[in-house]
Amino acid sequence: MERVDCVGALVYDEQHRLLVVRRLNEPGRGLWSIPGGKVEPGEDDQTAVAREVAEETGLTVVVGGLVGEVERPGPRGRLYVIRDYEATAVGGTLTAGDDASDARFVTRTEIANLPTASLLVSTLEQWNALP
Repeated sequence: MERVDCVGALVYDEQHRLLVVRRLNEPGRGLWSIPGGKVEPGEDDQTAVAREVAEETGLTVVVGGLVGEVERPGPRGRLYVIRDYEATAVGGTLTAGDDASDARFVTRTEIANLPTASLLVSTLEQWNALP
């Protein structure tokens, strides 16, 4: 299997709602997830997290510690290795951008009622990271 390094961001607002995006493209088109994507060649995880959040949500973040890591099978024999980090919004204006058709902060009840990426809610629950 080809390993693809990816990152995600757990960003909360002042009301402890979680930042989520509706995926515009595959994998998971139309499903809600946390902002994130592939680590580009030459990038470290922190740079990739900040770039992905800015591209998908318009927000500038300061990246914190690693929350957890998951592996998900992908198309064409790929294995997505996803490392999710805490991040704090420090600027920008929330707007759906590259790879996102919508972006918003949600409560625990709201995320439970959205169509989300596979295992997102259960994984966040395991990590005690739900809003």
